[in-house]
Amino acid sequence: MQLPVVVGVDGSKGSLRALDWAAAEAARSGRPLRIVHASLWERYEGTHSPSDTERPTEQVLAERLVADAQERAQRLGPEMRVVTSVEPEDPVATLVRESHEAALVVLGSRGRGRIAGMLLGSVSLALAGRSHCPVVVVQATAPGTPPKPGRVVVGIGSAAGPSAAAAFALGQAASRHGELIAVRAWRSPAHEAMRHPLLAGSPASAHHQQAEEHLEEVLAALDRSGSSDVTIHRSVVQGPAHQELIEAAAGAELLVVGARRTGGWHGFHLGPVNHAMLHYAPCPVAVVPDAYLASRA
Repeated sequence: MQLPVVVGVDGSKGSLRALDWAAAEAARSGRPLRIVHASLWERYEGTHSPSDTERPTEQVLAERLVADAQERAQRLGPEMRVVTSVEPEDPVATLVRESHEAALVVLGSRGRGRIAGMLLGSVSLALAGRSHCPVVVVQATAPGTPPKPGRVVVGIGSAAGPSAAAAFALGQAASRHGELIAVRAWRSPAHEAMRHPLLAGSPASAHHQQAEEHLEEVLAALDRSGSSDVTIHRSVVQGPAHQELIEAAAGAELLVVGARRTGGWHGFHLGPVNHAMLHYAPCPVAVVPDAYLASRA
């Protein structure tokens, strides 16, 4: 049985855009779509006994919300299998649990209530650092630059070995019959900043060459089976990684970044680059745990 695409909904504008993105992903990949709404209504309305004839108001609203979401998703993909779930639990805890048996979890960048005015909601940020599978955060508003169909951008960090983010990005590009842009940003140490970058054997030239070689190693480790029609563009650039990725992501359908494990499955390190992408990227962002490949092997 194929793992589903899970999407968290709360009725906000951002979650509707996330629902549309998740439905398109499920339809394209042939996976089922699982729509989840979680709320702690029992904490505020009290626990009802089995003999109660009336359901909590929040529960009724939640069930109506997911029913509307299911109807919307079925209009986008009539042949797609769609299931729903309403959970009287903390949204982060619910979605982290869902991530154990999901291909990916999708949610909007902003939610309802007090966090609605924030650029990035607390649920999105918390889930990105704790999920067991890739998390895709979809912006609440459409990007200013229309995306080029099939374009996927992936940031390649300095870590050695296979890259779960690169493998996920390649799969996304393949499912879109598109192209993959692999970006490796580098910077010279501060004490070398005054050296002329055009001098032969300069530190800048050495750093650039090392970045090129590392990028080739990461891409060479990818399994290209099933993705031979994907064109991979290499971009080795000098500058802050967050700035270079934001520029590269303009006009992309998806930006993919990795997250380092900091202690088992208890959490992942979302560094400044991840935070910048989640807040400012001009397209949906996928955060892929570095242990994702091993966990699904």
